Amino acid sequence: MLERPGLAAGECMGKQDDKFTFEATVVEALPNAMFKVKLANEQQTEIRAYVSGKMRMNYIRILPGDRVTVELSSYDLTKARITYRH
Repeated sequence: MLERPGLAAGECMGKQDDKFTFEATVVEALPNAMFKVKLANEQQTEIRAYVSGKMRMNYIRILPGDRVTVELSSYDLTKARITYRH
């Protein structure tokens, strides 16, 4: 991990620090294991999301209408990763 100026000695900034997690609802299933999800915020934003590797590995099915938890990167707010199905 990289040491960044401004952090105390021994503290490192990991990749998890630049992720935002939100609750969302699956609106539509798209090809290639992609989904259109609607975030549960005031604007009802629709973004594209893909299934995380652990969910694929364990054959967790996602259907339209499911509530899911998604992670958004701070670099690209139009794509998300589905990490949990409620």
